[in-house]
Amino acid sequence: MKPYPTLGILYISSYLNSRDFDAEVYDTTFKLKADFYRFIDERRPSIVGIYSNLMTKLNVLEQIIYCKRHGCKVIVGGPDVPEYAEMYVQFGADVAVIGEGEQTMEELLPALTQNAPLNQIAGIVFMSDDGIIIRTPARALIEDLDMLPLPDRDAIDIEEYINTWRTHHGMGSISLICARGCPFTCTWCSRSVYGETHRRRSVKNVVDEIQILLEQYKPDMLWFADDVFTIHHKWFHQFYDEMKRRGLRIPFECISRADRLNEDILKKMSDLGGFRIWYGSESGSQRILDAMQRRVSVEEIQHITQLAQKYGIQAGLFVMLGYPGEEISDIEETVDHLKKTNADTFLTTVAYPIKGTEFYHEVENSIQTPADWASGTDRNLKFSGRYSEQFYWFANRYLVNEVLQHKLRNNGSRNFPRFASAFTKAKLARIGMELTKEVTT
Repeated sequence: MKPYPTLGILYISSYLNSRDFDAEVYDTTFKLKADFYRFIDERRPSIVGIYSNLMTKLNVLEQIIYCKRHGCKVIVGGPDVPEYAEMYVQFGADVAVIGEGEQTMEELLPALTQNAPLNQIAGIVFMSDDGIIIRTPARALIEDLDMLPLPDRDAIDIEEYINTWRTHHGMGSISLICARGCPFTCTWCSRSVYGETHRRRSVKNVVDEIQILLEQYKPDMLWFADDVFTIHHKWFHQFYDEMKRRGLRIPFECISRADRLNEDILKKMSDLGGFRIWYGSESGSQRILDAMQRRVSVEEIQHITQLAQKYGIQAGLFVMLGYPGEEISDIEETVDHLKKTNADTFLTTVAYPIKGTEFYHEVENSIQTPADWASGTDRNLKFSGRYSEQFYWFANRYLVNEVLQHKLRNNGSRNFPRFASAFTKAKLARIGMELTKEVTT
């Protein structure tokens, strides 16, 4: 129950409406499928654009079928689309958009409305009249992000998002993004929409948006959805100065990297209200981090998370199990790493290869591809050469309960039943790992 709207859709909506298109947003977050179908039945929109990612793909395919049956032309975009654009078009979408959507949609909508040729529109995939699927040349990325109007939050019920946060977590949150693209080389990370460049909005543009958000929606906290919020130190220092000049301060959380933080930045983040930083820790094994091309050391992560805590900033770590080549000893190093960082919270996942990433290319020949593309996503892809699925279930329980024991012990907790429970679960999980560690073929 920590929902945020898809900012990409809201950016496209505001961009199109600023150019005199009649665009509106149907937000499915708090709706049932029947609500969407009813909307299509009643409104019969001429063109429907749908955002697709790994979590939403299967629902998106259902939406495509329903919209086409009701005479709508369908455009699909989002991070799952670029590597599977031809599949989406074969499935029924009229056009798949590759990359950023604002300028592509500006050209595409009139062409679809007038049944004009699409060959000259960059950044799309479509099927020609004679049944040939065509992929046009890539569209250049938008260099000046300040030229984009702010996300069209008035098109949806932002209050419902904020109130959901307040109800379940005590603080109403709202999201924004300061940059597009990521220049880092992590092998498992997809950059299919915004690319491998780094393009940043101006400080004034971002702080103007923050001021509007605080005045109009009165959230209790912000979520900076950038891939690496503090990647550009000069920009961050200017951002800090502008926030202080305007007297703006609000609790916020963000994602960053240990090598893009230092004591001065952490101190300023705390001063602005920063209360949690999420780090892509992934593993406590330097060998695995190097295989992932993370370009950061285990010691850097441990040092910077502890330094952040000195300034009252919580550490949230993302942990990835099952990367190719990982052994039980690497998982044990990850447990030790989490204890040393004394992370306030962490989230685990089992690695899966997203098409288009270096990770995918590494294991491509051993991927067990589903027979039917429409029945699953890249999250379901299995590849040979690593431990069984049951092993990683036990590994996660082992990791969680080992770290919980450490926390209880360090905090001087006298909750002996809880400590005993964590101790027992960790031991049983470790045995389970040994019993299920056969390598898949």
